[in-house]
Amino acid sequence: MTLTNNRLLGGAAAVALLASGGGFLIARMTAPTPSVATAEAPTKKADAPADTVTMDETAAKTAGIVTETVNAGGLSAEVIAQAAVSASPTGEAIITARAGGAVVRLLKRLGDPVRAGEALAIVESRDAAQFAADRKVAAARSTLAQKGLARERYLYEQRVSSRADFERAQAEAATAAAEAERARNAAGAANVTSDGRGVVVASPITGRVTAIAAKLGAFVQPETELFRIADPRQVQIEASVGANDAQRLTAGDRAIVELPDGRTLEGRVRAVTPGLASETRTATAVVDVSGSLQPGLAVRVRLIPSRGDVSNAIVVPDEAVQSFEGRDVVFVRTGQGFRAQTVTIGQRSNGRVEILKGLKPGQQIATRNAFLLKAELGKGAGEEE
Repeated sequence: MTLTNNRLLGGAAAVALLASGGGFLIARMTAPTPSVATAEAPTKKADAPADTVTMDETAAKTAGIVTETVNAGGLSAEVIAQAAVSASPTGEAIITARAGGAVVRLLKRLGDPVRAGEALAIVESRDAAQFAADRKVAAARSTLAQKGLARERYLYEQRVSSRADFERAQAEAATAAAEAERARNAAGAANVTSDGRGVVVASPITGRVTAIAAKLGAFVQPETELFRIADPRQVQIEASVGANDAQRLTAGDRAIVELPDGRTLEGRVRAVTPGLASETRTATAVVDVSGSLQPGLAVRVRLIPSRGDVSNAIVVPDEAVQSFEGRDVVFVRTGQGFRAQTVTIGQRSNGRVEILKGLKPGQQIATRNAFLLKAELGKGAGEEE
């Protein structure tokens, strides 16, 4: 009995051992293989694309980086001219005294804003008093003549007065009315004050005071210049072009105005003078632009004649092209900053360079202070090494 029990216990132990060993093998075979990524150290964050500088619009503006949208057209298709900003014919006014007298009030100072019709000064004048008196006398005579006409009309209708008397009264009333209107117009043209002692010197346009010749208490003669008013929103560009270039230009041609701070403005040629100036032997191309510019500002204008040579080359400012790692690049504006684009350059002239390959019309590139982007890109390359 004991022997039989021992044999049973031994068999059970063997079966248990085999079962545990088989389970271990099955577990090893079915367990997932550990991935290499879990065994290795975490990977680094992906590097930024090569030849790019991350910079938002605010940072670029703070750094003084100016951008420009490029368009097709070679150097032969451009007319580069020196120009100046001037007030348009409706954008500047010379204010004169309408009557002789003493300046008793100055209401505006140099640089002050002015609205159309706003008073600039008051001139106390005997002429103004005469205008006011003539207006009152003429008005009184017109009133008297109208009453006489009404009386003669009544008498004529009652067959008391003759037709000749009635027609004479009509003529007298018409003459008096015309004289009253003349006196009112004269007083209105002189802008006589309500008390009739002086005239109001007012501005016909909205703008700013750019010059003052009037002095408080000074006596001025009629038509003496007292103020100048200019509207900076109504300006034009006057560019001097040679005789040959003037023949290529026509109204409506595109113009790009380069400002001293590096910004550019789009404009259109409004007209080209048919004759040449006797002193300079040049014609004047008048360019209309939008925006506020200071009259007298010296600028440079790039004119693109519609009848000029056709070229697919893109022309950019010379400072936009930078040499980086042995290649010529321009920095193209992207959503995150700027990308250094390798380009093939052509001829250079007047601070401009042709891009034969590497740019497309409509792309926006950095022009002024593009070297700062080159320096930033070079710093990033040094850190990677």
